[in-house]
Amino acid sequence: MSIVPYQTAHPARRNKLLLLAFVILVIVVSSTALAVAALLTPEKNDVRILPDMGRRHVQVQVASDVYISHPPTSGPHMPEEVSWGEHATTLSDAAQLHALERGAVILHYNCPDGCAADVETLRGILNDAGTEQLILHPYTNMDDRFAVTAWTRLLALDAIDRELIVDFIEDYRGTVRED
Repeated sequence: MSIVPYQTAHPARRNKLLLLAFVILVIVVSSTALAVAALLTPEKNDVRILPDMGRRHVQVQVASDVYISHPPTSGPHMPEEVSWGEHATTLSDAAQLHALERGAVILHYNCPDGCAADVETLRGILNDAGTEQLILHPYTNMDDRFAVTAWTRLLALDAIDRELIVDFIEDYRGTVRED
């Protein structure tokens, strides 16, 4: 009597196992691709949803390269209080994060060559919407000219789009993350 290898003796069973393994591989790869796409795809109107890095309060300043976005939208920070409204100087990442944690929306602008008319438009949006839980400030640590942030949300713009900014404020202002 000769011994026949399992693969030769049971080709139908082997083919079913290979098909099952292939189906499982396709499901895993598809799920991973969808998860990555969800992180990179805008929620609506180009708003990016970023992973939540937590909101732990720390006793020392956190280096800005720790955050996954600039401006930051979540992460560990010192509980640095900041007032609502317009600021002439850049707020620290800690102050921004603490404000976002308290439900703020922040309007950022980065105009090394000046953009007085655009800042005036942002100021008009701030005044029309009211300054409660809304901040406007210059922020140079970003590639884009303009950004609007809320907790884990980022809208990056090369030019002012009043409608998108107002929609963002209406959608995300007041979303408090603090205990």
